[in-house]
Amino acid sequence: MSNNNLNVFLSGEIHTDWREEIIDQSKNQNLSINFFSPETNHTNSDDCGVSILGPENDKFWHDYKGASINSINNSISIKKSDIVIIKFGEKYKQWNAAFDAGYAIGLNKNIITLHAKDLDHALKEVDAAAKAVCRSNEEVIKILKYITNSEL
Repeated sequence: MSNNNLNVFLSGEIHTDWREEIIDQSKNQNLSINFFSPETNHTNSDDCGVSILGPENDKFWHDYKGASINSINNSISIKKSDIVIIKFGEKYKQWNAAFDAGYAIGLNKNIITLHAKDLDHALKEVDAAAKAVCRSNEEVIKILKYITNSEL
């Protein structure tokens, strides 16, 4: 893969800087990777639908509009990705990340999950479909380095 850029979608948890860490470490390792991600600004993600298409009195339709618009970015990004890395964090249930995992699996994309050991049981089906289950950003970087540069 050394002559081609790898396309990677970073899905999941938005409350920590794990994406920035992986992107920075990849740059430091000179890995040829294009990264994509969902909207990580929580307010923008939640309110894009009503900001663009008009207000809603019912919270369901408010969320529906935002989710529909956000899904355009996510589905395009997943389709053009070689790998989808899905981070499941400790603080919230990331149903959107599980949805991204299922969508990526349906498209026969390679997925890597990233989560703490105490989430193993809850994510057993997702992990069973993953090519790797990582516990740290460092493990993710080692996989990306191996894939892009054949280096351990």
